Amino acid sequence: DDEFGHMLVEILKQNGVNAEGCLFDQHARTALAFVTLKSNGEREFMFYRNPSADMLLTEAELNLDLIHRTRIFHYGSISLITEPCRSAHVSAMRAAKSAGILCSYDPNVRLPLWPSAQAARDGIMSIWKEADFIKVSDEEVAFLTQGDAHDEKNVLSLWFDGLQLLVVTDGEKGCRYFTKDFKGSLPGYSVNTVDTTGASDAFVGSLLLNVAKDDSIFYNEAKLREVLQFSNACGAICTTKKGAIPALPTTATALELISKGTN
Repeated sequence: DDEFGHMLVEILKQNGVNAEGCLFDQHARTALAFVTLKSNGEREFMFYRNPSADMLLTEAELNLDLIHRTRIFHYGSISLITEPCRSAHVSAMRAAKSAGILCSYDPNVRLPLWPSAQAARDGIMSIWKEADFIKVSDEEVAFLTQGDAHDEKNVLSLWFDGLQLLVVTDGEKGCRYFTKDFKGSLPGYSVNTVDTTGASDAFVGSLLLNVAKDDSIFYNEAKLREVLQFSNACGAICTTKKGAIPALPTTATALELISKGTN
């Protein structure tokens, strides 16, 4: 319940996001993340929390009615680092799963927030097999498997029965996809990269938007490739401006980039 918290909720509302699930904590500050940009647009993060409001979410505060109204329940792994938020995360995820809601997982590894690299691996993998859809970056594959991300054997070690789709993003090179029936890859788009912050979120958000409209894409490779092409374009466009939310593309700008091709 501070200036940053109210600003963030206001930004969500300005961007057409339903914010009825947001809560304000009277006793803790909103977490801050400082992003440092390198010359190639890649970034480094520095976080201020301990404890921040997001770490203090409890099971009792969960809006289960809101969860039950969703088509997709999407989550990362940062909420697994400390209690009580970890228990709230697991409870919300299980509530969604038991209601037949699609569970989507983007681990979003942020090592500075975990006690150690092994704690991060263990925490991330502790809920791995609850998901219906998982998106990981090539760097995250390397971190989780401690092997070469481009060796398909290592990627497939992350597969499990019950998973519907595993997507590996390879930065500007595009993405790879794996289902129980088919697998493949799609090239990325060549753009003038300024800031990679938010590119992964643009990719996943646009993908989930299309899954929410038609989840048969998990079983139809032609449809899946079309949707992933759109997501590749959205991720690429997001790197062409500074910031995360201000750089998010519209459907029109993504389709325009697709029409130009991948080179």
